[in-house]
Amino acid sequence: MKKVVRTLCAVLVAAGFAGVSQAQTASKKLVVYCPHPLVFIEPIVKKFEAVTGIQTEVVAAGTGELLKRVEAEAANPLTDVMWGGTLSVLEPSKKFFESYQSPEAASFVDEAKDPDGKITGFTLVPSVLMVNTKLIGNIKVEGYQDLLNPALKGKIAFADPSKSSSSFEHVVNMLYAMGKGDPEKGWAFVQELAKNLDGKLLSGSSAVYKGVADGEYTVGLTFEEGAATYVKSKAPVKIVYMNEGVISKADGTAIVKGAKNLENAKKFVDFVSSKETQTMIAAQLNRRSVRKDVPPGEGLMPLPQIKLIKDNTEVVNKSKRQWLEKFKDIYTSL
Repeated sequence: MKKVVRTLCAVLVAAGFAGVSQAQTASKKLVVYCPHPLVFIEPIVKKFEAVTGIQTEVVAAGTGELLKRVEAEAANPLTDVMWGGTLSVLEPSKKFFESYQSPEAASFVDEAKDPDGKITGFTLVPSVLMVNTKLIGNIKVEGYQDLLNPALKGKIAFADPSKSSSSFEHVVNMLYAMGKGDPEKGWAFVQELAKNLDGKLLSGSSAVYKGVADGEYTVGLTFEEGAATYVKSKAPVKIVYMNEGVISKADGTAIVKGAKNLENAKKFVDFVSSKETQTMIAAQLNRRSVRKDVPPGEGLMPLPQIKLIKDNTEVVNKSKRQWLEKFKDIYTSL
């Protein structure tokens, strides 16, 4: 993890996030753990720093890794905010989060509201497939079932769901979609998909969409914004919304219990939830806002046109560890 932090700090310094001395008072500092891509993080944090004068250090890694750090550091938190991860992925870690009801939450869609006030909705994140249009040829990819095509063996990008929240959400999505509402009936499909991965399991969410965009893989299981960013940049890729059904979850922002910069953490949560920031996110950064008063960005399929399905959040939360172990067993037994 130290290597990840050093690498990110170098990027942030080059991007203009640099350095105020460690002697700074706590009132001018904030530390954020975040699994979002750097191209997504940078404009938001830069604007937050400009508006508030609060120097923000971002530590980037996969959601699973960051949540393990939050748990390990519970007695002496080294971060103030966990920014990222879907609500269902963050839910089991709620005991490590402070309660905070942002005034911005009154404008959220219902799916993004947390009654406990420990997680503040940030964006809506549909699971999608990302296809490289130069490599796909005549192979049909309209949904999960098409990923079992032998022609795609070893050409499918998928991250370890224990390290990537977007991959875990795909596991949940495929269990419910392929099990037709009964997740236990979806495991037969997961086993067949694991075979077609041909032993390839990537280390994090960004490796999936980068791998497809760079032509290392023909198709990837990712989240909408990761794919939409490349579509907008005219890369040879397209987004596929699975015809068996798409689960669109909210991700969130949470203040870590015992945060050393608590007031700044609250300001950050309010800032990223505000209408101004959410409008920027939708218009420029290819994510769907959690706010009712912010329309979806250009090029994103309207939700009414997507076949949306729902999971059972209580079942998912109770089953997460069991499902991750089952996926691991399936993958390692091949």
